[in-house]
Amino acid sequence: MNKETWNTFQKTREQFRNLVNELSESLPGLRDIQQEFVNNRSENAEENSNGNSVYTVETPVVYNTALDDITINDEIKLILVADNPGRREQLAENRRYLVGPSGKIAQKFFRDNPSLGIDFQKNVIILNKTPIHTPRTADLRKLCRVNNEQKTKNHQILGLEQLSEVLKDSQKTMAELLFKFHEAFGCPVWIIGYSEMRNKGIFEVYTESLKQIYTVNKNLYKHIYLYRHFSMNQFTIDLNKQALPEETTAKSLKRIGTAYKQRILGL
Repeated sequence: MNKETWNTFQKTREQFRNLVNELSESLPGLRDIQQEFVNNRSENAEENSNGNSVYTVETPVVYNTALDDITINDEIKLILVADNPGRREQLAENRRYLVGPSGKIAQKFFRDNPSLGIDFQKNVIILNKTPIHTPRTADLRKLCRVNNEQKTKNHQILGLEQLSEVLKDSQKTMAELLFKFHEAFGCPVWIIGYSEMRNKGIFEVYTESLKQIYTVNKNLYKHIYLYRHFSMNQFTIDLNKQALPEETTAKSLKRIGTAYKQRILGL
């Protein structure tokens, strides 16, 4: 990348890091309520009954440290936007996005499709719609509900009574950061997982923020594509189902991603 792009990337990366630090500092009680939520999840009932400990919440708000590995000599060909950091992403030893099962599926997809010319490890920047951790994306709504139902004096002092508003604000900022990265690199953007971007979905605010930003940036908007999740191989299954024999993989992806974009963003 040229020096101008590199400088913009560094500046935007620091804004992302600052966002995570500010959220972490402003919500010192977030880890406790996340851990309480993790411990009480129905999926953990059997594990708890056997005397085994469920996983420990180590990073309540996760910055993607993989961005720190990027150098001026790297070529960024794709910006990929997932949902939010899960169990493996928040581990102190990781603190990277898409390092769990979904990440392995993503790696396999690009490895199996060399015609795309994208090395998942070297050419892709990964962002999320929010950096706030939950075991699963759907748990974000549950986490806010638990917080609202358990407004103990201690939680209120820690500033958690407005967690739902913090979640919304984080989505607005992540949408703004996506645009800055997108403007710097000018490469395609793949937004993975669009179901919760619909009206009244968890990421409705993210969707509305993108609409506001890209309404006046139509040239970059052309290079945004929406797809199903990599989780449970939804992405590949959907691609195989919709691909046409006469199309290359790249053309199929462009057509499918554009159709989903029009359905959700509709600009």
